[in-house]
Formats: sequence, structure tokens, C-alpha cells
Amino acid sequence: MKYFLTPIAALVFVAMLSAQAQAGAIAPRDGWAVHDTAMGYQDLLASLKSAVKAEGMIVVTQAGPTAAAKKRGIEIPGNRVVGVYRNDYAVRALAASTAAMIEAPIRFYVIENPDGAATLSYKTPSAVFAPYMDEGGAELAAIAEELDAIFAAIAKGATGQ
Repeated sequence: MKYFLTPIAALVFVAMLSAQAQAGAIAPRDGWAVHDTAMGYQDLLASLKSAVKAEGMIVVTQAGPTAAAKKRGIEIPGNRVVGVYRNDYAVRALAASTAAMIEAPIRFYVIENPDGAATLSYKTPSAVFAPYMDEGGAELAAIAEELDAIFAAIAKGATGQ
């Protein structure tokens, strides 16, 4: 028995493949910093971890579906969420707004793009803490501003941009 695609089915199939290939990109959006790089996924991930340490912060969580999917026989592009924080910021944020602590750690997102290069993105700390500013006041705003500068320095150190 021969299998073939009708012209319409072939167009639908090609459109689906194209949509999957484009799904890896992170588009710029409000409250996010997005850094496209020429670096490979593993290189960017290692560079991010070094930059976090260089800025005096700590990687406190990591999660991603890539390795687990591979163990299941499924190949997907590199994808890792890296949670970054430091205890002194946690203590200050908690004093300013108990509710805001649900956002800690603040996360970087490293993805492998269809072309093999990787993108580093993150929600800015100011955007992360914005919903809690009425409760957290000037202290939470000061923390967010300090963390904005640190996260920007981490991104610059990780990407060279």
C-alpha cells in the first residue's frame, strides 16, 4: 500500500512544521528583557551560571524538560529555567511584602532556537514585583530597582551584550 499526501494535506503538514520551528523564539514583550545570542544553548547556560556568581547572586533552582524528554526518546530544543536570588534580598522583600515572596526566585529563561543559537530572557524584577507595590511600598520598589541593575549585569556578563 502506498502512502501519499494530497496537495492540501502537504500544505497543512508544511505549515505545521513551520509553526513548530517558530515556536522556539521569544518575542520582545512588556516587562521582559530578551537577548538573542550567537552562542549555543550549553555555552549560554554555562555563561549564565558564571555571570550569576560573578554578580554575587546564587542559582537556587533549575528546571527544564529537555533531559527528561530525551530519556523518553523525545528530542526537543534546549530549554531551561534558572531561578536566581540571594537571602538578603529575600529577607528584605519578605519584610516589605509577604505576598511578593511567591515570586522568588526570579528566573532567567535559556532556550535553544531552531538555528542552534540560544536566547536568554527574563522578566525584569520591576515587572515581577509590580503587582505588590501597593503593599511593598518604597522598600519593595528599591529592591526591584537594585535587582533590575543586577539582572541586567548578569545578562550582559552571560551574553557579552
